[in-house]
Amino acid sequence: MHETTDRKRIAAADLDTPVVTVLLDRLERNIARVQDIVARTGKRNRPHVKTHKIPAIGAMQVAAGAVGLTCQKLGEAEVFIDAGVADDLLVTFNIVGSAKAGRLMDLSERIGRLAVVADNETVLHGLSEAARGRGRIVPVLVECDSGFGRNGVQTPRAALDLARLADRLPGLAFEGLMVFPNTAPRTLEFFSEAVSLFRALGVPLPTLSGGGTPSLNALSDYPMMTEHRAGTYVYNDVMMVHSGVAGWNDCAMHVRTTVVSRPTADRAVIDAGSKVLTREQYYVRDFGHVVEYPDATVVNLSEEHGVIDLSACRDRPRVGDVVNIVPNHCCVVSNMVDEVVGLRDGMVELVWPVAARGKVR
Repeated sequence: MHETTDRKRIAAADLDTPVVTVLLDRLERNIARVQDIVARTGKRNRPHVKTHKIPAIGAMQVAAGAVGLTCQKLGEAEVFIDAGVADDLLVTFNIVGSAKAGRLMDLSERIGRLAVVADNETVLHGLSEAARGRGRIVPVLVECDSGFGRNGVQTPRAALDLARLADRLPGLAFEGLMVFPNTAPRTLEFFSEAVSLFRALGVPLPTLSGGGTPSLNALSDYPMMTEHRAGTYVYNDVMMVHSGVAGWNDCAMHVRTTVVSRPTADRAVIDAGSKVLTREQYYVRDFGHVVEYPDATVVNLSEEHGVIDLSACRDRPRVGDVVNIVPNHCCVVSNMVDEVVGLRDGMVELVWPVAARGKVR
């Protein structure tokens, strides 16, 4: 499962920077903890691989009890099917166009179950045509928008209409509804109404799939959900700490970076910029948490430079010092590097290629 290199006995302190590291004890603890949280609510755990994009970590999640994995794009699914880490995948993105539908059919022949989502008739008709041509049956979940404002049908009635269409079209099998995230404002209302509507008309709903790491704290608020898709929990990041689902000691991904300049007493410049740390902020401020200097603030990023404000710090790093930064959004950081280095007790234990990096099609 773990891929090692001749760097195995290198100390973390000797790694060149910037480098994305994973604290393996925290990673393992996160996987076990969330598997337990989901299982205790009676739901199936279907982790999202877009956070790590590493088949070995997906295998760890399945070994811990996950029923299968979630992929955002077909490219991710191709990598994980090639690696043989799970026999049950869900692709949570509309498959549009004959090229992608053909790739889906190719993959469906190599795995026990490969399910997809749809939120419009065009997607369903395209899936049906491709499946009919290959003699395949594609499991389909209808994606619902419960207030997040992205993909998804807008009402339970619209979900029912698509479900009925999926059941009529050859090559498709309607299996349930999907939402992201559970914490969107209308989720409970939307799914309560949908369950009542489908039940009244005798339409089975074997799967009600929820998602999001911040939703883990409130899984019991959604008793109708049958499975949960969380991704970020495997590493955690600034947003997850801000959301209250993790603490700093749960953050397994650290970006090790070197202070390369101290232009003023209050400013440090590091060798990791937006090409490593990402400028994504969503609902948090600034651009990362400095582990060794928690009162410092990463105030700006250009492509290769990070700027840290030290004005609130009593102790301050010098040029040449290495600091660890918890990024705002670990999922994006994963997609910016070729590999991550797994550390245990301050030593390099393994190096994982980020096998699905850049698989956005």
